[in-house]
Amino acid sequence: MQKLGHFVTEQIGNTPLLQLTRIVKLRPDVQLLAKAEWFNPGGSVKDRAALFIVEDAMARGQLSHDKVLIDSTSGNTGIAYAMIGAAKRILVELVMPENVSLERTQRARAYGATVHFSDPLEGSDGAIREVRRLVAENPDKYFYADQYNNPNNVRAHYETTGPEIFAETRGRVTHLVAGIGTTGTLMGTGRYLKDCNRQIRVIAVEPADELQVIEGLKYMATAIVPGIYEPDFADHKISVEAEVAWHVTRQLAREEGLFVGFSAGAAMYAAVRVARTLAEGVVVVILPDAGDKYMSTGLFQ
Repeated sequence: MQKLGHFVTEQIGNTPLLQLTRIVKLRPDVQLLAKAEWFNPGGSVKDRAALFIVEDAMARGQLSHDKVLIDSTSGNTGIAYAMIGAAKRILVELVMPENVSLERTQRARAYGATVHFSDPLEGSDGAIREVRRLVAENPDKYFYADQYNNPNNVRAHYETTGPEIFAETRGRVTHLVAGIGTTGTLMGTGRYLKDCNRQIRVIAVEPADELQVIEGLKYMATAIVPGIYEPDFADHKISVEAEVAWHVTRQLAREEGLFVGFSAGAAMYAAVRVARTLAEGVVVVILPDAGDKYMSTGLFQ
């Protein structure tokens, strides 16, 4: 049951875990479960990290009504910042690659955030470089949330996503599958689960190479590597072609009734590959967001 609260931020977390039965046929003792993160009020898993980053900064006096929160984002974290900023009366500015979906910029602006655009050809790394330039020019104006290096990104998932999954599966989870962008979801959730049971396997999902554009995911070999990321943490890494991710995303909508985003399709492809190899086990895959922010991309045409 969803908890009741006086503020929208109190509804972040406690997302449902959904069983998938049609997208793949598995052995009787294997379960494939999806953590439905679009049930968060901002529409994505990024609500969790954004809330921890904002509340920690406010508690430390780094962020107040006299400062502007700024960060680079491919969309979801920016929407989360904007929503939380509106709820807490904090000004928010975002730097996004100019080719992010129209729905993402519109939603962030609807919450009152100011959006700056970076070179679309430079992707998320270009947005990082641009936000660093803006902060260097106006250091007194901004609180730089820096989601790629902020330990609260990992802490949010260690304290919420991981415990939820362990409790929802009654400790039976054997594999965690998650995409890597900022890597906070993988690192925090995976670390908590491994602290509960060292036998749990953690699988990271990334694009097959730097030319495969899967919004929200980074190809670490050529990207600016997040400071919170530990390259040797995951037990296994699965690479996904963009075309395959598109196909699985559409398949989830038509066969499971799950209207999800592009990176969720990539994560599901990897989860299915893992689940097919098992004689028994419980595979949990993180589905970061819904498909409504991708309509203008032609994904579902």
